[in-house]
Amino acid sequence: MATFDDLKFTHRVFTKNYPFHRWAVEDNPVAKLEKPLSETKFALVTSAGFMRPDDERFNNLIKMGDTSFREIPNDFPVQDLIEDHDSDSFKHDGIEADKNLAFPLDRFKKLQKNGNIGLLNHRHFSFMGSIISPRSLITETAPKAAKLLKEDGVEAVLLVPV
Repeated sequence: MATFDDLKFTHRVFTKNYPFHRWAVEDNPVAKLEKPLSETKFALVTSAGFMRPDDERFNNLIKMGDTSFREIPNDFPVQDLIEDHDSDSFKHDGIEADKNLAFPLDRFKKLQKNGNIGLLNHRHFSFMGSIISPRSLITETAPKAAKLLKEDGVEAVLLVPV
């Protein structure tokens, strides 16, 4: 496992000076699951910057990060997704070899088939990681995605950070 000293100099400086925010416990959006996983409706959310070939690309020119998201239908082939993440803070080889590393939809389909989880939602979401200024993500974009998932009756979400 990499240590802080393994990071590039620029990433170490950025991390040391980043104005991290702490959230009060009462603001925590996590809720206790009240039913067995085998009866629970799931969705996946990744920060891999995945998109379908016909989707609008993430805007990598936004200096503080593109806070938009892309919808990924449950029946879209995972390996056909395009990784549009431009961060150089991780190696992209593994994700290119198997996109399930960052968006384990095929694994969740197997869990559903085996009865380990209930249903998979008809759609999932992909955000861009490496958002330096997350205010609009926290106040606008993420709540919009959460509202859509709530409307879909999703009861649990697996967040796969990249």
